[in-house]
Amino acid sequence: MFDVSATSTNTLKISIAQNAQRGSLGDFVVVSDSPNSKDVFLRRKFDSGEEVAVSAILGPPNYENHLVFSRDAFMKVCIKKPSLSSVLQFDCEVREEIDKGSDFDIYNAYYLRSPTRLNPSIYRGPLFSTLDTELQHALKEYLIAKGIGLSLTNFLLHHLHKREQEQYLNWLKKGEAAFVAKEGSLREAHST
Repeated sequence: MFDVSATSTNTLKISIAQNAQRGSLGDFVVVSDSPNSKDVFLRRKFDSGEEVAVSAILGPPNYENHLVFSRDAFMKVCIKKPSLSSVLQFDCEVREEIDKGSDFDIYNAYYLRSPTRLNPSIYRGPLFSTLDTELQHALKEYLIAKGIGLSLTNFLLHHLHKREQEQYLNWLKKGEAAFVAKEGSLREAHST
C-alpha cells in the first residue's frame, strides 16, 4: 500500500512503504524509461553476443491481498542468440509475494522465426499451460539463469510503482496550478 499524508506545506506526499524490497538491475541497463511512457525497457548483452530484452508495464489494480504493491506487472522477455534471427519470447506476470519480495510466472512462451515478420496468423506454439510441468519449470529456470530473478523483479515492481507515483504527483501539481491560475483570474475579474 501507499502511505499518503499531508505535509506542513499542504502538499501531498506519497511514498512507497519502507519495507518494499527494491532489488537491482544486475547486469541489465535501462534502454527506455520515459516519464511519458507506461513501460520500462531493459537490455542485457552477454559476452557470447546473446541478448536479453525486457519490457515491463503495470497491470490493473489487485485488491485481493494487503500488499505493498497493489498492482502486478506484465513483463515480456525476449532472448536472441547472436547468429540467429529467431527470438524466444516469454510473456510473464510479476507479482509481490507476502514477506518474500516478488516472483514471476510465465503464461506464454513463443519461438518467433523473425521478429520483423510478425502477424496474427503465425502459429506461435501450444499454450504454455498445456506444456509438461517439468518443461514449464525448466523454462522458468532458464529465465532465472538469464538474470530474470528476484532482484530484477523486485526492481521492476518498485520502479514502476515509484514512477507511477511521480506521474500522479506531477498530474496533481498541474491540476493545482491550473486551479490556482483560474482562481486568480476569477478574483481579478471579480475585483474589477
